[in-house]
Amino acid sequence: MSLHPRDTVIVDAVRTASGKGRSGGSLAEVHPVDLLAQTFQALLGRSPALDPAEVDDVIVGCVSQVGEQSATPGRMAWLGAGFPAHVPATTIDRKCGSGQQAVHFGAQGIAAGSYDVVVAGGVESMSRVVMGSARMGADPYGSLVAERFAPGLVSQGVAAELVAERWKLDRDALDGLAVESHRRAAAALEGGQFSRETIPVSTPAGQVDRDETVRPGSSIEKLATLPGVFRTDELADRFPGVGWNVTAGNSSQITDGASALLLMSAERAAALDLTPRARIHTMAVVGDDPLLMLTAPIPATQRVLERSGLSLDAIDHVELNEAFASVPLAWMAEFPQVDPARVNPRGGAIALGHPLGASGARLMTTMLHALEDTGGRFGLQLMCEAGGMANATIIERL
Repeated sequence: MSLHPRDTVIVDAVRTASGKGRSGGSLAEVHPVDLLAQTFQALLGRSPALDPAEVDDVIVGCVSQVGEQSATPGRMAWLGAGFPAHVPATTIDRKCGSGQQAVHFGAQGIAAGSYDVVVAGGVESMSRVVMGSARMGADPYGSLVAERFAPGLVSQGVAAELVAERWKLDRDALDGLAVESHRRAAAALEGGQFSRETIPVSTPAGQVDRDETVRPGSSIEKLATLPGVFRTDELADRFPGVGWNVTAGNSSQITDGASALLLMSAERAAALDLTPRARIHTMAVVGDDPLLMLTAPIPATQRVLERSGLSLDAIDHVELNEAFASVPLAWMAEFPQVDPARVNPRGGAIALGHPLGASGARLMTTMLHALEDTGGRFGLQLMCEAGGMANATIIERL
């Protein structure tokens, strides 16, 4: 196919391995800035034809922008990587979709002619910067939101329960998807399918280049022993139809990780004699019910397909973030024409973890490599996000 000079192309994409987001996790002793700096070094090191001085901007997703992640981590990581100080960086937060939104902003800047070369990605060290710590115990909603959505919005875990109720998803369905996520991720890990995308990270204990979150021995019988974690008497009274089947085993894992993509205009990639691997075909972002919170990938799919002129039949690979098992199950119920084997074929966040700010870039990295390995053409990526939002991206392998 012929590319327009201002098309955004993906020249490369890398990620770290997934580390358990707790003390003793494989990446827990690495400062998040250093984790991202090593990711940048690996990414740029794979394209020696590009002088890092030519990068126009560095756009990084990060959700908990407090403590060690408070000083514009993309800027600090760029400097820590030893790259030119004149290259700027910014940090964005669209919750779980932050890394994907970083790619969107980069692609939009390239399409507009404001950028020629962008590094887009994300980082989250959930072992060192605890999820929710940016709130500092304060109310982030305000009185008007409280009035509009009285008696109040709920946590994502409770929203996952509401989604399960709405789509009549029982415990076996939730645990079954979780087991399949681990099975697929384990098969990909053992088959070397993550080797091209995963970079080695230097830690005080040595190099880490293997996901430690995958549990090959996961089973429905083992998961059935785990208790539901979000039920309270107050919530049970408010939502009497909920089964309270969301557990640690059928939810995404708290994780440390970073990921980054090298984006360029097709014109600049050609001038540098760099081979583009894919192009950003279509992008969309939507909002949906903030109480259900996790359903926005459904209307986001409809919008991005309308904009692209494609049908779901043309999509070879779907990456839908497994924040909770009910999210992809509800999506597949709404789009039954999609073969479930095409949705997260190498496992999802239940097995590979969910380092909040990095996940959007991680999913795109995995999807790009999987499309190349299988000869697929179009990939669709979807991220549910706190507040009831979702990003959708279609990439086209070149």
